[in-house]
Amino acid sequence: MTRKVKCPTCGKPVPWDEKSPWRPFCSERCKLIDLGEWASESHRIPGQPAPSRHDDESGHHH
Repeated sequence: MTRKVKCPTCGKPVPWDEKSPWRPFCSERCKLIDLGEWASESHRIPGQPAPSRHDDESGHHH
C-alpha cells in the first residue's frame, strides 16, 4: 500500500512514491506557490522579535 501525504499547499492527498515527482506537493504549481510564500516571508516563524541594536548602545541597563 502506498503511503499518502497531504499536499502542504492545497491539502490534496498525494501518493508518496516515484510516480509523484512533486511530492509532498500534488503538482509543480503547489510546490512553486509554497516556495513563493516562504520567499515572501508570509510563513514567518513565530517567536520573540529580535532586540534592536539601538537599545543596546544607549547605555541604559534594565
